[in-house]
Amino acid sequence: MVLYLMLVGAVVANAQEERSWEEAFYDVMSNDGYDSDESSGAAMWEEALEWLSAMADSPLDINCASREELEQLPFLSAAQIDDIEEYHYRYGKMKSMNELYMIKSLDAARIELMKCFLVVKDEDKQQALRIKDLLAHSRQQLTAYCRVPFYTRRGDRNGYLGYKYKHWVQYDLTADNRVRAGLVGAQDAGEPFLSNSNKAGYDFYSYYFQVKNIGRVENAVVGKYRISAGMGLVLSNAFGLGKLATLQSLGRGTSALRPHSSRSSADYFQGAAATVRMAEGLRATAFVSYRPFDATLNKDGEAQTLLTSGYHRTPTELSKKNNTHASAAGLRLAGRLQRLRVALNAVYTHFDRRLQPDTRAIYRRNYPQGNDFVNISADYSYHSRLLTVNGETAVDGHGALATINTGALRVSDVMQIMVLQRFYSYRYAALYARSLSETGRVQNESGVMGGLSWQPTPRLQLQAYSDYAYSAWPRYRVSQPGSHSSDNFVAATYSSGNWSLTARYRLHYKQQDNTEKTALNTVKEQRARVALTIKAGSALSSTTQGDVCLSKQQSESYGYALSQHIGLTRKWLSASASATYFNTDDTSTRIYVYERSPLYSFTFPSLSGQGLRYSLLARAALGRQLWVMLKMSVTNYFDRTKIGTGYQQTDGSSQTALELQCRWRIQ
Repeated sequence: MVLYLMLVGAVVANAQEERSWEEAFYDVMSNDGYDSDESSGAAMWEEALEWLSAMADSPLDINCASREELEQLPFLSAAQIDDIEEYHYRYGKMKSMNELYMIKSLDAARIELMKCFLVVKDEDKQQALRIKDLLAHSRQQLTAYCRVPFYTRRGDRNGYLGYKYKHWVQYDLTADNRVRAGLVGAQDAGEPFLSNSNKAGYDFYSYYFQVKNIGRVENAVVGKYRISAGMGLVLSNAFGLGKLATLQSLGRGTSALRPHSSRSSADYFQGAAATVRMAEGLRATAFVSYRPFDATLNKDGEAQTLLTSGYHRTPTELSKKNNTHASAAGLRLAGRLQRLRVALNAVYTHFDRRLQPDTRAIYRRNYPQGNDFVNISADYSYHSRLLTVNGETAVDGHGALATINTGALRVSDVMQIMVLQRFYSYRYAALYARSLSETGRVQNESGVMGGLSWQPTPRLQLQAYSDYAYSAWPRYRVSQPGSHSSDNFVAATYSSGNWSLTARYRLHYKQQDNTEKTALNTVKEQRARVALTIKAGSALSSTTQGDVCLSKQQSESYGYALSQHIGLTRKWLSASASATYFNTDDTSTRIYVYERSPLYSFTFPSLSGQGLRYSLLARAALGRQLWVMLKMSVTNYFDRTKIGTGYQQTDGSSQTALELQCRWRIQ
């Protein structure tokens, strides 16, 4: 009934639909093998959505955007950015974004996605604004979100300190792409609100103030922020989207300083950071930070494990909140000379509690230990029309080494080949590292990856990679040294007019302990997907998708899913409905299917067992300033009477939830 009333109210609204970019982003990045990333993968996708949402709200002028700004778009390779710059050099400023179709290395899907973040502005709007005039050109936005579950978990009845509703609110102000300020408050289901230790309201707050292009200061942030540098061996708490995204960008590293505008209580700094132009081609980025961490403590008060979940629902979880603090400082010096770029990075961190993991488990013996940590690296890149080289080499305070290097050859405008090599010593420790790896850690891994991106015809696109990784030291669920894995992937997309057909296949080998932990067994996992998308103009779209998974260790298990998505777009309304039937033997063959969600959210439900999941999402404009979004999702299981375990357990075979989001904008 609530959804019906919202849709009826939207009919009388006379407003233009704001361009939605999420589906275009998913179309370009969808084959990224999310299946192996699980919850960490969802977090990275949400970080990407958060950052790109801010860029979509304040698109850059493609005629004025610097190379560094274009590099913030994760779906562009260095060669594609080169081609954009070369087009400007040859033909001058673009008169229309449709001129991008003249650049052969850009496919149609990527161009449509670029139109969401880049625009062509009139020359008279390119005048520099005085500081006192910025507010006159500002845009203010207030967004609120609430998730209402129509089921009760065990912890909601007895165990959690708060109610079962998840909600957050965000205020954001931007002015001419040069000033940004905001405040975020977030609450997970089960956490106390305006009570217990959260008497100030929300369990987590983020605040930020950013200025750009003020004199020599290219970028400065005060409050909570994120930094990434080079290939991520020393410093990267920004998002990364996996192996295929690395292939699509041809291994290009990304260096960025951004406000922390998401609801995540992990992977951020708190203090101040700035990038300053020292001279032509020379820039310096410095930062200082002091922030709390959640930690599990040993009996002597040392920190055994730093926690990143951000949950504070029970007295035990709440007792770990902000019980450890870290001071950090870092410096990056980056220089560019024509096609060569070199940078030096250094980070120092001090904890007020000693980090002392439980080393009785052999795989933890090389986890970070101590109060003080130092990491130093050099990252480098060279690009020409035919060859692109990127890399970073780092050492920690004990001299342990990590290095990652990529080489990409541009065979033609429609074919690129990439090779990636990495070596992460099992003794290397970096608190803020995030880079390409099979295990999810920048430690204890050597590997080589080869990839191909080829568009033999304007309608057909092929992508493939093969990755081999080796771990010299035992790791989680692998008690023996010398384990290895192999990850192989191929995808093809054929587009013709208003329809496209995508097929993908992934073959993954990895080693795990047997039941007695006396030897390693090889786990073989195969996943395949076929998806057909049909678009009736710009108003109606349909995607039919089939997924299959086959897993074999000591026994063989099988799973499949069939899903259907329909989307409708009108001036005043954007609506989509999806339904997925799934049937898997166990959790090892669980299926992940992308599902449209409210703004700044990313849903990839994990489906195992037998059941049906369906959802309905509607976004409507109620006037020119107010947007309302509603999503109803239902998961029905046919093979169980209880869902989940522990405090998360739900008595019943069905879970239904309503998500409501409102966005009010003043511009």
